[in-house]
Amino acid sequence: MAKAYVLIRAEAGKVGSAVEGIRRLPNVTAADAVTGPYDVIAILEAPDFDALGKSVVDGVQKVDGIYRTLTCLGVEL
Repeated sequence: MAKAYVLIRAEAGKVGSAVEGIRRLPNVTAADAVTGPYDVIAILEAPDFDALGKSVVDGVQKVDGIYRTLTCLGVEL
């Protein structure tokens, strides 16, 4: 199972609706508004890294109000 933490910047006034939109997407296990340099952090899990990438590009990045993402892949140590 592939896992990613997606750090998200949202447009002013759209954080709440962005979180709601992200939570409805497949492969999203959590999405929360946060303080600091990013507005939302989402956790995604998918069967493999290709599916994970598609979830970010075709899902998260298309949610209204999102203008920048940074994806951090989880690794097993």
